[in-house]
Amino acid sequence: MQKYILLLGCFDTKGEAFAYLRARLLDQGERVLTINTGVMGTTTDFPVDIEAEEVARAGGSTLTELRQHHDRGRAVKVMGEGAASIIARLVAQGGLAAAIGMGGGGGTYIALSAMQSIPMGVPKLCLSTLAVKDLSRQVGHKDITLMPSVVDVAGLNSILKNLIAQAAAAIVAMSKVTTAEETTTGRIAISMFGNTTACVDQCTALLKARGYEVLAFHANGVGGRAMEALIREGCFEAVLDITTTELADDLCGGICSAGPDRLQAAAERGVPQVVAPGCLDMVNFAQPDTVPTPYQQRELYRWAPDVTLMRTNAEENQVLGQRLAQKLNRATAPTAVVLPLKGLSQIDAEGGIFYRPEVDRVLFESIKSHLAAGVEVLEVDAHMNDPAFAAVLVQKLLEVLAKRSPKSVA
Repeated sequence: MQKYILLLGCFDTKGEAFAYLRARLLDQGERVLTINTGVMGTTTDFPVDIEAEEVARAGGSTLTELRQHHDRGRAVKVMGEGAASIIARLVAQGGLAAAIGMGGGGGTYIALSAMQSIPMGVPKLCLSTLAVKDLSRQVGHKDITLMPSVVDVAGLNSILKNLIAQAAAAIVAMSKVTTAEETTTGRIAISMFGNTTACVDQCTALLKARGYEVLAFHANGVGGRAMEALIREGCFEAVLDITTTELADDLCGGICSAGPDRLQAAAERGVPQVVAPGCLDMVNFAQPDTVPTPYQQRELYRWAPDVTLMRTNAEENQVLGQRLAQKLNRATAPTAVVLPLKGLSQIDAEGGIFYRPEVDRVLFESIKSHLAAGVEVLEVDAHMNDPAFAAVLVQKLLEVLAKRSPKSVA
């Protein structure tokens, strides 16, 4: 099937700019498929392959209904969902080499929503007036490249024309990148934090020596959500989830929460996993003055100028242990929990500022008391970052991999 680049956006108000972008793609010998997500009309500047009415229907509405209600927020949502649905169909049909969008606030939201249907590895670029803002929620776990438009996408001018030409050149070049396939035993997802880096590095080295490709995800909220999403997409043979700190942030309102669904994807998808309570001794906040008032008198440590850590207490550890266990009890594939009895993080080591073994014991006992019989638990007389602990983690992961059945492979 002939490859093509998908061009999507609001052709009703920005037809001239999209015509210029389309022409630059054609100049480079590319085939272009266009989707109009504009509610108020279309363009005569170039042929439109999929019109806005079809997009609206795919989003559960009609253009007439969207126009009559004058609800911009609803219109943007419907057109984003409709475009995503259509693109999912196009992906299934094959031929999609890359996608490019362009717009202001509404156009950017629609483009980023639509691109959620495009698999990891297929280039996605959005030239946007909002590219310098925090669009982490809209981008999600997808590999979308954001490019600032500098000026508004409202009529062509010398600055915008230059940037559109660069965006066209970028997406074409990205679409032609190929990488040599490497033979591996399989892919392993691993969660990490600065406070568990030593453990992750050791586990990675041991797994690579066995032929595995190891993909690390920073447990900062975004990383946890990305890992969970890719687990659900069937990207991994197993998960070594040793930095579950995002559960603590979700409990206490920290800035690294990955939401209530964290630590559920592997269980739901039947992916073998080994879990450790790494960094459950801490909750993450930003600068000291951002720490919520109820926590101002708690045990705080300034990890960096913009990172303030709060030590979890016994009550919180009781709840965290229960939550972790309840999530893992849903597992349909071999699952094990490994507990580092001498500390959960770099600063929860003997002599460390968060070293509170009695509080850690509350966590360990809570996990053990709430785990179902089918989930193995192993206590190791070592610290999270000790080489001996990493060796146990990897050995246990290899064991759960060996136990999996064909039905448990995602």
